[in-house]
Amino acid sequence: MVKKVTKAVIPAAGFGTRFLPVTKSVCKEMLPIVDKPTIQYIVEEAVSAGIRDILIVTGKNKKILEDYFDSAPELESLLEQDNKEELLHLCRSTEKMANIHYIRQSHATGFADAILLAQTFTGNDPFAVLLGDDVIYTPEGKRPAIGQLIDCFEENGKPTAAVMEVSDADIPKYANIKGEEDGKNRYRIEKIVEKPAAAQKFSNKAVIGRYVVDSDIYEIIRRTPPSKSGEVYFTDALGLLAKENRLMGCVFEGKRYDAGNKQEYLEANIEYALRDRELSSGMKKYILSLADALRRKQ
Repeated sequence: MVKKVTKAVIPAAGFGTRFLPVTKSVCKEMLPIVDKPTIQYIVEEAVSAGIRDILIVTGKNKKILEDYFDSAPELESLLEQDNKEELLHLCRSTEKMANIHYIRQSHATGFADAILLAQTFTGNDPFAVLLGDDVIYTPEGKRPAIGQLIDCFEENGKPTAAVMEVSDADIPKYANIKGEEDGKNRYRIEKIVEKPAAAQKFSNKAVIGRYVVDSDIYEIIRRTPPSKSGEVYFTDALGLLAKENRLMGCVFEGKRYDAGNKQEYLEANIEYALRDRELSSGMKKYILSLADALRRKQ
């Protein structure tokens, strides 16, 4: 019988070089989308899927992440004195979202190495992996993206990766898959290759930063041959699973934003603001007026 997925790992040790210079002092996971840091959307997605125990793999200069999900007694006391109940609730909500644990990745040796650090936390249990660069919006009332992957894993008993359709121009940005449909929104992945040229693509299906894996992923990573640079790629470990006919793909329902890409990060801010009840009306008026001004300049 397949075990229930109740734990998640969020690798968050990267430097965020695509957002320099701001990431010299503010880690990329704390960059806000409207009024919440990016990582909160990731944690909320996991919690909405029923996960309560989360490990965040951090690196140097990431203590701000631990502080954010901790209590803030001085601020809470001030808000309480001023009877700002709504703000007090917002402040306290982050510390009660989940049981959040931390471990530091001392050296920037990649995603697969970050996963290895989670072994003590996950033990023999399956677990979800959510990359902080990928923010996925699903409408209210719909199963969150990682929840859709969990459903696939629990149905098939096989490790599962999130899959989406990409253009030819974007093929070199992603891990590309070869596979066959195996039910609605399900793919049986036969091969997976990291960032091929468009001319060498298997398909227009790409894997993005959501996975559900079993506890044997640690042994698989350890027997995965390193790349020329000496780093073991997580995609190559998934490739070993695919060779053993043990890797599924889930074409998730939802809109994904690459929060590590400036263009998509800005798009996420605009679109989340348009979904906000307080901001949507003013934002619509502003965008329409801006569009009119841009048209007149053409």
